[in-house]
Amino acid sequence: MSTIAVLGSANMDLVVRQPRLPRPGETMFGSGFTTVPGGKGLNQAVAAARAGGDVAFVGAVGDDPFGAAVRERLLADGIDVTALRTLAGVPTGTAHISVLDGGENSIVVVPGANAAIAALDAVDRTLLADPRFVVAQFERPRGLIREAFSHARAGGATTVLTPAPVVDPGDLLELTDILVPNAAEACELAGVDDPEQAAVVLSRRARTVVMTRGADGALIAREGAIIATVPARRVDAVDTTAAGDTFAGVMVARLAAGEALNAAARAGAVAASIAVTRPGASSSMPSWAETEQALAAE
Repeated sequence: MSTIAVLGSANMDLVVRQPRLPRPGETMFGSGFTTVPGGKGLNQAVAAARAGGDVAFVGAVGDDPFGAAVRERLLADGIDVTALRTLAGVPTGTAHISVLDGGENSIVVVPGANAAIAALDAVDRTLLADPRFVVAQFERPRGLIREAFSHARAGGATTVLTPAPVVDPGDLLELTDILVPNAAEACELAGVDDPEQAAVVLSRRARTVVMTRGADGALIAREGAIIATVPARRVDAVDTTAAGDTFAGVMVARLAAGEALNAAARAGAVAASIAVTRPGASSSMPSWAETEQALAAE
């Protein structure tokens, strides 16, 4: 069995590069268009695999060309797709991404097959029985995540949740060992305006909070207190799509390799800093050799 299981979304990213967001009713020219396999789940799985993780993916795609391309991307990175279901008559999820010239992005996700499954099946349960880490995001139904986390916890696994896009988590935070929000997500979940305060508030529900802060690095909170900060690596960003997913996937892979949380989070931050210097989501993620080299140069 794999060490890391990712219960996640798998999309085809439809990426447009443009100078700015259009005004309502405005038509404008873009400077480029690409299609890249993505989705927060797939991105985190790929990032973890490239950082040396032994990864299995639990997800769903449609019986269409996008679904075939997603499956091929996972297989190319050595990820176990035994629990990747292909659903007839349901489209593969898509993410419609606008990347601005300054590197920032805005995203609209159409879930498709990602939202079509509400419960684990026997294959899912078998695959989720033994991993040391089970990773999820909010691009799959909350009830499905709750079932997976309860099942994983019963087997002694560490649960890792990226709460994006932000929805009411219900009791999921109490089933989460490591919560990995960005600053905006943390503030929305906690109902406060200050990111550090948000991390502290959330750490009273989830066991540990690792909050990413873009160019300001990350911080770690536990049991109502900030216990560490992780510096950022300064780069010129080209495309910030999947930076957070790169961070989360690499961090979990390094935890699975036996590294302490601070070191694993630092590796995630450095890997993310490499990813943002390249266009695309899964296509931008570095190998572990690249990340190791950048870490050694710090």
